[in-house]
Amino acid sequence: MSHSGKPITEIGFDSLSDRFCGALSCENNKPDFKELVLDSPVSPLRTRGLGGGGPAVSGVTTTSSSSSSSGSVSGKTGNNAVVRRSDGGGNNHSGELSGSSESSPTAAESTRSASATRNYKPGHGRSNSCGAPLIYSGGSVVSGGGGGSGVSVNSPTVNVVPSGNICRSGKILKTGLVTKNSARNDVLGLGTGNYGHGSIMRGGAGGKLVVGSSGGEASPANVTSNIQFTGESVMVKRAMASSDPEEVKKAGNEQYKRGNFAEALSLYDRAIAISPDNAACRSNRAAALTGLGRLTEAVRECEEAVRLDPAYGRAHQRLASLHLRLGQVENSRKHMSFPGQQPDLAELQKLQAVERHLKRCTDARKIGDWKSALREGEAAIAAGAGSSPQLFACRVEALLKLHQLEDAETDLSSIPKYEPATLSCSQAKFFGLLSESYLYFVRAQVDMALGRFENAVAEAEKAGEIDPQSVEIGVMLNIVRLVARARARGNDLFNAGRFDESCLAYGEGLKFDPCNSVLYCNRAACWYKLGQWDRSVEDCTQALRIQPNYTKAILRRAASNGKLERWAESVRDYEVLRKELPGDNEVAEALFHAHVALRKSRGEEVYNLKFGGEVEEISGLDQFRAAISLPGVSVVHFKAASNKQCEQKYPFIDTLCLQYPSVKFVKVDVEESPVVAKAENVRIVPTFKIYKNGTRVKEMICPTHQVLEYSIRNYSL
Repeated sequence: MSHSGKPITEIGFDSLSDRFCGALSCENNKPDFKELVLDSPVSPLRTRGLGGGGPAVSGVTTTSSSSSSSGSVSGKTGNNAVVRRSDGGGNNHSGELSGSSESSPTAAESTRSASATRNYKPGHGRSNSCGAPLIYSGGSVVSGGGGGSGVSVNSPTVNVVPSGNICRSGKILKTGLVTKNSARNDVLGLGTGNYGHGSIMRGGAGGKLVVGSSGGEASPANVTSNIQFTGESVMVKRAMASSDPEEVKKAGNEQYKRGNFAEALSLYDRAIAISPDNAACRSNRAAALTGLGRLTEAVRECEEAVRLDPAYGRAHQRLASLHLRLGQVENSRKHMSFPGQQPDLAELQKLQAVERHLKRCTDARKIGDWKSALREGEAAIAAGAGSSPQLFACRVEALLKLHQLEDAETDLSSIPKYEPATLSCSQAKFFGLLSESYLYFVRAQVDMALGRFENAVAEAEKAGEIDPQSVEIGVMLNIVRLVARARARGNDLFNAGRFDESCLAYGEGLKFDPCNSVLYCNRAACWYKLGQWDRSVEDCTQALRIQPNYTKAILRRAASNGKLERWAESVRDYEVLRKELPGDNEVAEALFHAHVALRKSRGEEVYNLKFGGEVEEISGLDQFRAAISLPGVSVVHFKAASNKQCEQKYPFIDTLCLQYPSVKFVKVDVEESPVVAKAENVRIVPTFKIYKNGTRVKEMICPTHQVLEYSIRNYSL
């Protein structure tokens, strides 16, 4: 391998510094550094209680042959019951989703899960009037005894089903193979014994279930826990083809109750297409949209329901809940205190908590107490305004003012999407600004802080268009334009080599924005070119106070400290950069030379040093000791020419030489240099030892490639 290093007499800091200082970003819309990279407002429909003697099946599509007994249920969707309620205005909205809870984002899903849990209860059986087990009768299973109808299953008239229990898989258990452990508890009938021919099997491809009763009670939970139904999709298809809005709406309610919000939304859309002026459909559609997280659309639907029926209390309740989640407390209070209806106590308490934290956040923001503003904004989110984009933007603004730029930029990308689809949303205010304009106001500040000046101007202008009466936005827009203009002029002068004038231009920008780390870093580059390295260090340090991980500022300060021969400070900055930019060979070389210069400044003897290169062969003890005493990191490979495992390491070590040019690699053949091997107590090959500034820090015997590289990378930083 050829030598690629440079002698210490040819350090060449000027070339490295030119790279750092010539890196001013003059491209459009790019920063001047390397970028590092609920609830448902409704509860589900309540299920109508089942009577003592009448047949009722919930959510089951049932059919019956013409020969079935008179008590069977035929061709209807069982218990699609609608709870009718009367609003404050005296209007009945048939099919309206109702319930008291508006606060849990997973209320509908929880109800769905709870319902599923209730529907499957081992040992939960159904008794008939006479207590007799089900018997096989032709093509159906009929409850024995009694003069009324029994349970009938339309199954193909094929071979007689042999004796056996109800089977989940739909497969028939062969006679004689049933053990006492195979008897299931969740069986139809009394659950006291095994059934004979015609037992119902789970998941089978047999016919549809028909339930009747003679004096007994048919439990929907029992039926649905034993049969896998396919009638739900049929019900939806039939509803979508219907021209009766009530039927379509009821089907939508069933889907909503099951947590199928997308399907419910499609059905409500169909009902609205048939009957556009149906306020209950609009309100129910808002509930489905809320379940899908489309809150602003849900607000629009609720407002349409209120327009159609101004006395519609349920729609007002939903609007109050939605506005609260969006952090719009004034709108929420207006609908929560709708005349003629009693506000929900839990919702009212949430509203008061959000309002209290918002007021404290506003007061803290006015006086620049950004820690308190951050704390109170997060408290408002936790209290119930968890879908408010403005409160998340407030968090971004507070982080920016606290000089946590990376966190601010990360949080900016996670602000909930905001589409003010209604007048009430677009006219809501946050901190005295229109809600939508505040989002652009915050984005403009972040873009300016990170050097995206053109973007900042565009965002500020958008905020001004939305809220032209805001003094705060007007002031910010003026500042952004002045700073962007100063930075652009400074860049042009720097590229023309007029560094004195460029310094003045950046200084003008800092008058308007004294906390702009990009302008400080750019002015530091001018001071470096003018040979005023002390002032360059000062500006870089100021930039790093504002933005601690500003890579370009660390580079420029390290180079300036090198010019001032402050080698300890220079080494410290370069070591930070090595951690941030482990693959940057120029930084690695600059760190190597700074280490050498530091040792020389302390009076230590340094000779024959090169940066990177081939693996050096060690043949004597003195040569070995001199090699491991060099500044920086040295890796010693103890090997034997006859060892195949050592031979397999050679290509990988050559790769490591190129990947870590600041590390010195040497090799010792223990067979040719037994004195060195004995002095280092090496008995097994391959063995690797890592030395840092003459001190052994790591020893590895037969390491894997991954372990070896990880150790070298760790100690080279």
